[in-house]
Amino acid sequence: MTFPPAEHATAQAGRIPPPGCPAHAATGTDGATRLYGEAAATDPMGLYEELRAAHGPVAPVLLDGDVRAWLVLGYLENRDVASRPTQFSRDPRVWHGWRTGEIDPATSPLMPMIGWRPDCVCADGEEHQRLRGAVTAGLGQFDHRGVRRHITRFAHQVIDGFCEKGEAELVGQFTEHLPMLTLIHLLGMSDEDAPELVHAARDLFKATETSLASNAFVLESLERLVTAKRAHPGHDIASALMAHPAGLTDEEVKHHLRLVLLAGYETTANLMSNVLRMVLTDPRFRGSLAGGQMTLPEAVEQVLWDEPPLMVCPARWVNSDTTLGGQEIRTGDMLLLGLAAGNVDQAIRPDPAAPVHHNRAHLSFSAGTHECPGQDIGRIIADAGIDILLTRLPDVALSVPEESLAWRSSTWARHLTALPVSFSPRPPRADDGPAPLPAPPVQSDGVPPVPPMPPGAPGGARRPEARASWWTRLKRLLGGG
Repeated sequence: MTFPPAEHATAQAGRIPPPGCPAHAATGTDGATRLYGEAAATDPMGLYEELRAAHGPVAPVLLDGDVRAWLVLGYLENRDVASRPTQFSRDPRVWHGWRTGEIDPATSPLMPMIGWRPDCVCADGEEHQRLRGAVTAGLGQFDHRGVRRHITRFAHQVIDGFCEKGEAELVGQFTEHLPMLTLIHLLGMSDEDAPELVHAARDLFKATETSLASNAFVLESLERLVTAKRAHPGHDIASALMAHPAGLTDEEVKHHLRLVLLAGYETTANLMSNVLRMVLTDPRFRGSLAGGQMTLPEAVEQVLWDEPPLMVCPARWVNSDTTLGGQEIRTGDMLLLGLAAGNVDQAIRPDPAAPVHHNRAHLSFSAGTHECPGQDIGRIIADAGIDILLTRLPDVALSVPEESLAWRSSTWARHLTALPVSFSPRPPRADDGPAPLPAPPVQSDGVPPVPPMPPGAPGGARRPEARASWWTRLKRLLGGG
């Protein structure tokens, strides 16, 4: 990979940050800027604009361990990369860094994000179509109204846990719970390992020394799920992947379940947190919703433009030498899609304050053949969950000064750490519990699988304290962040 010479940045020298600012302090080899460390963690959007001012729509950057890459900042350039899979491959084995020893696959925290896996994200062409077809079918089997009913039930269940207190912390008590509960239901999981599983999934995005261990835990948990669903299939994503005509192996099923879990949970939890923050802190936003000028789905789209739940998307690898955004990109180079930076590119948003809530042309779910297939389910979770919260707690208000809100950021995402609120205490609804999954399909021999023992049957009853223990572990893990 060849980075541009230092003089490349002089065309807009007046916009380059002065010596001593975080952008200069975060530079590494060849003048490339680190996408990790203090500058990236405290003000990633500001860092993107510094990079845009210095390099234009494509900038040289460094990932953890000073691994070299290009960050695509321009809106049109992001769409160009996402729409040309023959030039910009999703298969990480194209990367020259494996051959040059730029990364140690056994220890690098980047591996869970940029390493090769047998899933549709790491495939091109016919193989991508085969694998993605199975994922799309698995997600598409659920009627949206049915999914919304389950989300409604789960949302009431979570809100019942804090509505009598008159105060809550919505990130730890709501936005990180509801997507997880919904995904458990859709994936076909039991609740036994769910809190630890989601905690590990979140850790993957932090690119820390524990990321590899967290990735291994996620895969082990999903392998157990695959084994269970082979024996007793149900109406869930795991069973649908196994039954699809594409003929996925157990290893492929496991990695696609990992993909749905990571992409679905992380992005939806962040989206819900961002929408609620806007509702609670922006008078124009809250006023528009209350006055009927902006529906909640439109509010979700506005936030997807302004604060995408995934800020940087890994990755594309270049199949042959090319030019992009004025930069000479070499065969085997790594490209990162700057979704957040592209969404605020002045080339397509000259006035960032102008409302865009009727427009779905943002990059928040990527673009092209690899655009997120589960985005509609994420939208439904956010829309239904927040609507129920605002309906049940109509006077909910931020209980701390807005300027005291804090975020934690990684290379890939930015998370609101807490959203403390207050409201008039209200009684909980009757807890009817989530509906069971539909009965498993009849097997090919015409005999239905043996159903699980009902509560109260000998050897089949669950201990009464199991549910309380599950919630205790969930609160402890998610609250610890």
